[in-house]
Formats: sequence, C-alpha cells, structure tokens
Amino acid sequence: MENDVIFVIDMKAFYASIECVERGLDPLKAKLVVTDTARREATIVLSVSSALKAMGVPSRCRRRDLPKDIPDMIYATPRMEMYVKKSAEIVSIFLDYVGQDDIHVYSIDESFLNIGPYLKLYKCTPHELAAKILKRIQDQTGLIATCGIGPNMFLAKIADDIEAKHNKDFIAEWNYEDVPTKLWPIKPISELWGIKAGYTAKLNALGIYSVYDLAHFSKELLIDKFGLLGEELYNHANGLDEAKIREKYVPISKGLSLGQVLMRDYKKDEMPLILKEMTDELTIRLRKVNKNCNCVHLMIGYANMAEGGFAHQCELLTPTSINSELYKSIMYLFNTYCENKPIRRVGISYTNFSEKTATQLSLFSDVKTQEDEEEMFKTLDMVMTKYGKNSITRTSALTKSSTIKERHNQIGGHRK
Repeated sequence: MENDVIFVIDMKAFYASIECVERGLDPLKAKLVVTDTARREATIVLSVSSALKAMGVPSRCRRRDLPKDIPDMIYATPRMEMYVKKSAEIVSIFLDYVGQDDIHVYSIDESFLNIGPYLKLYKCTPHELAAKILKRIQDQTGLIATCGIGPNMFLAKIADDIEAKHNKDFIAEWNYEDVPTKLWPIKPISELWGIKAGYTAKLNALGIYSVYDLAHFSKELLIDKFGLLGEELYNHANGLDEAKIREKYVPISKGLSLGQVLMRDYKKDEMPLILKEMTDELTIRLRKVNKNCNCVHLMIGYANMAEGGFAHQCELLTPTSINSELYKSIMYLFNTYCENKPIRRVGISYTNFSEKTATQLSLFSDVKTQEDEEEMFKTLDMVMTKYGKNSITRTSALTKSSTIKERHNQIGGHRK
C-alpha cells in the first residue's frame, strides 16, 4: 500500500523491566537480571535490565558468565505466565489505535503496526502518534518502549534497532532519503537485521563488510550465491522491503515439535519414560488440530557436547494420532541410533500430516484395541483441557526420572 507508515514497537528489556515494575523499581536504573538461581550455573539468563546493558552486561548469556563485581545486583526468577499476560495487555493497547489486520506480533516483546491508514483519523504526524502510544504503554504498565518508524517494515525495524533506542524520546523515523546517510554506513554487516548466523563470513569473503558494500554489490551475483536470500539482502541494503503486514505468513511445511534440556545427565535406560511422556504431550496437540501423522523425528544430544548426538526420522506404515503407535516409532529410532552415553537434550517432532477423517487401520492392527485406545485418549484430552494438564498423569510421573509435572508448570521451559 502506498500510504503504509510502519511502526516497530519494542519493549526495552521486557522481562527484566516487568520484574523491576513489580518491585517498585525504576526499569531504567535498577540492576536486575532474570534467571533461575535454583538451576545450575549454566542456566540461561533470560533478560537483564537497561542499566546492566549500559554497563556492558550481555542480554543473553549463562548465569556463570555474569559479572561478579556488580554490587546490589538483583536476581529475579522467571515468571513466564506473567510476561505473556503483560504482552497481551500491550497488544490490546495497540488494538485501541489500529485494526487487527494492521498488527503483526513479531515476538512477545515486539510488534509491527501499519498506522498509515489511521493518520487522517488521528490528525497527527507519525512521530506524534508514536509518542502517544509509548506514553500510554508507560502510564498503563510502567514499562518503557521504543519505536522505529519507516515506509516499510525493514526501515522501521532498522530505525528502531540503530537509532530509537538511543534517542531521548525513544523514537526514530527513517525514510528512503535517509538510506545513504543512515543505512549505508552501518558496519559490520552483521548489524543489519536479517543477516542470518554464518552469513557474515560468507559476505566478508565477497568483500562485503558494510551495508554500503552490500548495496553496491552485484545483485545477480548475490542471487547466484545465496538464492532468494541474496535478492532480499540486496533490497534491504537499499532500503526496500515488499513484505506487507496484511499479507499473513502461512508456513509451507507444518509440523509439531517438543524439546527439553534435562536438568541432569540421564542414563540411556531412563529415556524411554521421558520419550513416552513427550509422545503423550505432543500427540494431544496433534489430536487438537485433528491431524494424523505419517513421519516422526527424534533428536538426542549427549551430555558431553563434543560427542554430539543424532537426529533421525522414520515414516510410519499408516498415518495415526494414537499414542502407542507413535511411541513405537520414536522408540525404534531411539533403540537404533542411541549410544550408551549420558543424555542432556531430547526433542521429538511430527510431520507429514493428513486430515483425520476416519481411523485408518493396517493389516497388523487389532481393530477393537485401536478403537478403544483412541476413545480413551479423546476422553483424557477433554479432562486435561478442562482441569489442567496435571489433572491426569501416568503413575510413572511419580518417579524421580519423570519431568512431566514440572514441564506442565512451565511456559517455554521456564517457570510460569
């Protein structure tokens, strides 16, 4: 649309700022870090406050890597359920200004808004509207947000990342005429949004070290080297972006996945229980979307990172959404490929879906048993949906090897 004016609104140190506000602290001044101190030193730091970032503390690191010489540093245990609710509250504020079709929620703490169609209604400039929205967020939640403004999603995002976070009012507006003076000088090339991990070295090998270098490189050679990504990089380097908020992205390949990092080293003979619990949990999600699965994937990571692990998949003889059938395939992969080594990471996924219109049986299936199992799990699904995931569990959930109850009390692998 020709009248597109895009906002990128990003919450500053989102998790850490929420914890500061909950404690009555200034989110811009308090020295607070969000991490679970009940876990090992190697646990991930989810967020650090703006004050700590200004002191050079990275926003993503391991707890063991945090500086030890910062006095009065506050440790906050993650509360993911609260963060999700706060994110929803912020999105509801956006909906007071623009329609749902003009919002793209990019992540839990960042959203794109197309405010172009609404400027005449509000009778103000983009900068003035951004200031109103940021003030509304701060007044209602106590949280600080930044805003990048541009004629497309890319320039708005870069304006936010490069300039807005450093301006006094946390707002920056870039237009096409700013490309030579603001976009091209960005260096190193890894600072450009959209440069995927591992591509910096490949671009450097072509003599591309800055956005200027990228913008003036041969578009044809970039396409030859990187395919469609090469064309996108070239366009971005010249401030161009054809992506539209109203054109919702629909993934070509659909699948369901579930993974976890185990809290200790697990022996090989302890893993069948973990895999059964994960199979049960993922199959509930499969039935909720009314699909059958025809391909399962298993990933195992050994405790010794140098020993790696494996990732394999197998096709099923018959598409299914029955727990026991999917578990058999997962265990086939596990028994075939897993070595007798301590295990720390595990992931399973289902792909190659088909519509679940009727129960499809193989020549080796017991019809009555399969139908009974399917009805049983449908009933269990309904109970857990109504009363919570921990309302019904296997008796094995009481054993020390089980992780199911703890994971049901988590969001994204962290405490609710």
